[in-house]
Amino acid sequence: MSNDPAESNEPTVSRETKRRVVVLFGGRSAEHEVSCTSAVWVLQSLDQTKYDVTAIGITGDGTWVVSDSARALLQQAQLPSYKISRVLAEGDAVSQHSVLGAAVQTGAVPVDGSAGAIRSLALHDSDTRLAVVIPVLHGPYGEDGTVQGMLELAGVPYVGSGVLASAIAMDKVVAKTLFRAAGLPQADYCSAAGWELETAAAIEVFELKCASGFGYPMFVKPANLGSSVGVSKVTSHHEFAQAVQVALSFDDWVIVEQGIDGREIEFAVLGNEHPMVSVAGEILPGHDFYDYNDKYLSNASSTKIPADLPPDVVTEGQKLATQAYAALRCEGLSRVDFFYDDGSVRPNGRTPRGWLINEINTIPGCTPISMYPKLWEASGVAGREVLDRLIDLAVARHDRRSGRVGRSR
Repeated sequence: MSNDPAESNEPTVSRETKRRVVVLFGGRSAEHEVSCTSAVWVLQSLDQTKYDVTAIGITGDGTWVVSDSARALLQQAQLPSYKISRVLAEGDAVSQHSVLGAAVQTGAVPVDGSAGAIRSLALHDSDTRLAVVIPVLHGPYGEDGTVQGMLELAGVPYVGSGVLASAIAMDKVVAKTLFRAAGLPQADYCSAAGWELETAAAIEVFELKCASGFGYPMFVKPANLGSSVGVSKVTSHHEFAQAVQVALSFDDWVIVEQGIDGREIEFAVLGNEHPMVSVAGEILPGHDFYDYNDKYLSNASSTKIPADLPPDVVTEGQKLATQAYAALRCEGLSRVDFFYDDGSVRPNGRTPRGWLINEINTIPGCTPISMYPKLWEASGVAGREVLDRLIDLAVARHDRRSGRVGRSR
């Protein structure tokens, strides 16, 4: 299918009959730049013949901006390696009309949790077309259930998991607890709150617990963050305390995970009650591990899609991805990340063989190098179709929950 509306054979749809869509991006987390770049892909992939699209950005200080200000935010926040020359489509690709109400159409609105800010989302204006929000927000203050809760209160349909699944998946400690309860295989880990690690002696006790449980190497991470921000690989006692301090500079909780001698395999999931799973994709890190620099800046890493795995192994991984998706009550979309060890590389002999779930990302990156759109493209589903399905899933869930199934939209 051509991405050029001029080449489409579909009938022209007037702006008044198009579905209203808002792409919400940016945010206050350390993943702000990744979110901005993901928004570029979403905005360029949306079918402009079907949707009346508005881009709304959230700056690093929490200010909501729309239209020209949102364009400027995207242009200023692009990641160095992408060199994005065209942020948004020419002409009327992004409508000047805001789904968030007249208050944000021509200026900026601070998000302060006030009743006025919530009411501006409720679509009580002259335009009664049902709108769908696509949150392209990575990390805290967007992917963790906070924005999802605001949209629920406002009665606005939105793409992706709800409040509960978003919050659980963002917190690696809670997610791993539920994975264990669901019987999903995973690596060993330890966790602690920052207030439990306020002294050097407390950090030493915590390190001893981790080292005696699974040994070195280990990965020290903030419990609530993504894109490998704040993650350190620890190979000896001398590195542990500093890694903990780095992790706690981003979050109140730290998680320490067993270092795995395995391949990094990912699946894309799409759907609500009956999700579909993509082919498997493999990450081939360019550095010692797949850190933020490797993911977004150096261009040293690469991917192999589909991954070179036997069909029965892929089927097993897809089944586990579906089980993990259900265990956390995810909806809409997610990327499910695994380690896989076939026994061919086992230098320390500690990694269990087979599949080990690592984490679920409920708003996976959609940058030019991100796995989620690549996995679906390799599975025969183009980016434009993925977005169409996500919007339909958001509306279906909203209708089901609000008791509006079958009524005119």
